[in-house]
Amino acid sequence: MLNALWLGFFLVAAVAGLAQWLLGGNAQVFAAMVQALFAMARLSVEVMVLLFGTLTLWLGFLRIAQEAGIVNALARWLAPLFARLMPEVPRGHPALGLMTLNFAANGLGLDNAATPIGLKAMRALQELNPSSTSASNAQILFLVLNASSLTLLPVSIFMYRLQQGAPDPTLVFLPILLATSASTLVGLVSVAIVQRLPLFSPVVLAYLLPLALALAAFMALLASLSGAALAALSGVLGNLSLFGVVLLFLLVAACRKVPVYDRFIDGAKEGFAVARDLLPYLVAMLCAIGVLRASGALDYALDGIRWLVAAAGVDARFVDALPTALVKPFSGSAARAMLIETMQSQGVDSFAALVAATIQGSTETTFYVLAVYFGAVGIQRARHAVPCALLAEFAGVLAAIGVCYWFFG
Repeated sequence: MLNALWLGFFLVAAVAGLAQWLLGGNAQVFAAMVQALFAMARLSVEVMVLLFGTLTLWLGFLRIAQEAGIVNALARWLAPLFARLMPEVPRGHPALGLMTLNFAANGLGLDNAATPIGLKAMRALQELNPSSTSASNAQILFLVLNASSLTLLPVSIFMYRLQQGAPDPTLVFLPILLATSASTLVGLVSVAIVQRLPLFSPVVLAYLLPLALALAAFMALLASLSGAALAALSGVLGNLSLFGVVLLFLLVAACRKVPVYDRFIDGAKEGFAVARDLLPYLVAMLCAIGVLRASGALDYALDGIRWLVAAAGVDARFVDALPTALVKPFSGSAARAMLIETMQSQGVDSFAALVAATIQGSTETTFYVLAVYFGAVGIQRARHAVPCALLAEFAGVLAAIGVCYWFFG
């Protein structure tokens, strides 16, 4: 799938470039496309320098949380909920702890670091699966929740905005939190309907109802604030939450006599390896998208969508953020490259860049997750995983656009 997507970028760029040359008389288009190749290769390395530090830092803190027992405590606290939502998984099974750790990594915005943990969780669930080729209900729920990308602290998004010169990298904290909550809720409800999960059982309601009420009260509070106050609050809460999580990990670990420095180094080494392995993918996708933009193909497509949106009488400012949304189901690296390119071409704090950052933080690479997670355990029949995951992703995109109009429109 990624092979076809990547090759398609270059083929479409070639056709668009020929059209500009033969029909538009623009003989410089191919020079611009070649320049874009080298410019994006250089940008990939610049992004990776900061990405090395970010992944190294947060995987170090995540290892401290794991050694301090925070992850296991979360698994025990969530055990009654998992027992209702995944009745085929026994209490105390290793899959529960691995899923919790995966959700924790996703919650911190460490999507690349979450993947290896998620693969371990999927293998553990496969041990309980009576079929070797058909996905179990537990595997489908785990995949859809993973694909819905519940992100509480989108660290990687903050990092990309910082690298592109944003004065307040955490400005999109609240929009992402609201959009990712919508995506996850739709994903959970859609799976629950298909699998007939007891969402209205007292135990499930005891977990979900307080969260829903707290989110509703929080949104009611936000509705009373002006746009400027919303943006300011988002930045303050983003920074406060980020540092609060770090402090929590360190204090709990220190109270439990965990050698915090040693455990941080252990996790940081893993983060360094994860970041190093990402560079080829980032170079490949950024260069392909740079050529696509330089050829004019992306502008042609966006102009067509913009015309249709304007004809419908809808504000079309969000259209420039759609490249990120369109490629996100297929490739995280392509969406990441689209986000960076949008920030560079439109401005890091432009409306389009803010919408693209919110989309990036609130949706996931559905087809990539499906291929990697199910492929790792030999699952060939995904059953209802794909429609439920795509529905969650679509809800996340719509919520991201709507929330950004609320906050920044």
